[in-house]
Amino acid sequence: MEIDMSRAIRTSGGLAIGAVFAAMVSASSAPALAKDIVIQMAAPDWGPTRFMQEYADKTYKSPTGNNVKLAIDFIPWGSFYERVAASMASGEKKYQLVVSDSQWIGTFIEGGHFMKLNKYIDADPELQAILKDVHPALTEAYATYPYKSKNIYGFPQMPDTKVTFYRKDLFCDAGEQAAFKAKYNKTLPCTYADWESVDWNTWGNIGEFFRRKPGDKLGSGTATEDFYGTAYQAGKGYDFSSCQALAFVFQAGGKIWDESNQPKAQAIGVVNSDEAVAGFSKYVDLLKYSPPIAKTGQMDIFAINDLFMQGKLAAIVNWNAVSATAIDPKVSKVHDKTAVALTPGTRNGKGEVERWDIMGGQPFVLTTWNSEEVIKESLNVVKWWLSKDVQLNFAKSGGNSALQSVMNMPEYDGIKPWNKAHKNLLKWQKDFWHIPEFFELLTQQQEQFDKAITGQISAKEALDNIAAFQQELLTEAGRIE
Repeated sequence: MEIDMSRAIRTSGGLAIGAVFAAMVSASSAPALAKDIVIQMAAPDWGPTRFMQEYADKTYKSPTGNNVKLAIDFIPWGSFYERVAASMASGEKKYQLVVSDSQWIGTFIEGGHFMKLNKYIDADPELQAILKDVHPALTEAYATYPYKSKNIYGFPQMPDTKVTFYRKDLFCDAGEQAAFKAKYNKTLPCTYADWESVDWNTWGNIGEFFRRKPGDKLGSGTATEDFYGTAYQAGKGYDFSSCQALAFVFQAGGKIWDESNQPKAQAIGVVNSDEAVAGFSKYVDLLKYSPPIAKTGQMDIFAINDLFMQGKLAAIVNWNAVSATAIDPKVSKVHDKTAVALTPGTRNGKGEVERWDIMGGQPFVLTTWNSEEVIKESLNVVKWWLSKDVQLNFAKSGGNSALQSVMNMPEYDGIKPWNKAHKNLLKWQKDFWHIPEFFELLTQQQEQFDKAITGQISAKEALDNIAAFQQELLTEAGRIE
């Protein structure tokens, strides 16, 4: 803006001078034109990310005044890792945010694709407040690399835990309760409080007790087809059997290879310790009470959920995000008969039930190739997603909040049937390895677990084979001395 100051003074005196200065101030303080910025995010195609897109379309406004749009690339779960890995390897630099299983972060961090966020967190009180509010188990599992370090790479997008879904019409039936008491001298758990004392031995009793054939009495009616007592995941694909089997290992006092203590940590003698063998053996043994699919390596998280919704099982342990459909009248025959409780656990020497388990769910992370402006806008999306009102609405739509302040709201437990159990189980969660060798470790472990599940080898042989493989692989990778 060019102004002839001398002419302004000659024509209008002091009033002109005031007007000119006002114009100059107005011109210099006017905001820059708002920019159109698209934050592209890779995410699995399921309810929690679909809600995020729909809610962002309705409510998200950047505090910078820019026109920011969150655009999620929805990818089927079955090909999600491969698609993201291919994008990263290609150098196309397509995504600003990525939803990532926590096991993948080491691969993508060491590949130079995921951004360390500490300097941004240190400079931003809002991010610090969010990180303080996020449940610490989620930060440890979803964000740290090396695992359990102070290096932060992400924030929770969708936390998840395994819970127990059970048929309350059967477990609370007076006749079934009396029969169970007479047979096992135990209480058949009906309420959430009853399930707090259920260990895996009682789970086995439940599995045996509810095995019925067509024509047998079942609750207030009669079984019309083969009915089974219990099931949990025992699938060869991806991480299905590992996610349940390692809960038994942890609870028995066993461990996986400890990446946080490399290069001193060993695999042989740890992964196949007596405690680990005892835990895995218990896991395999209890599968005898499950439907025949358990011995085929195909009893994954989707199969057990389908069987439960079809009315063929009394109780299952499964991810709450997957089995949320059990209460959906559109797809579930038992939607009005389903209740949710804590998972069973292992009783320790003090008589307490320990419920150590593998963490589910995913963080979302920033990629490394973006401008500071795009990084700022991406972090603003993170702040929006982890704000209390958005997290509460997410919970009301079936998601799990990551914020302790939301989980501690009086109404939170009653929003969805699994909320109370999910919240109370977070303290028991551990995680897989985060290192880039994760995929090789998991694939071989799944193969060996499957051989034990299908009766080809013993639980001890499986763990011995796993320990030997991990020792060799991790030594060659320089992670074990």
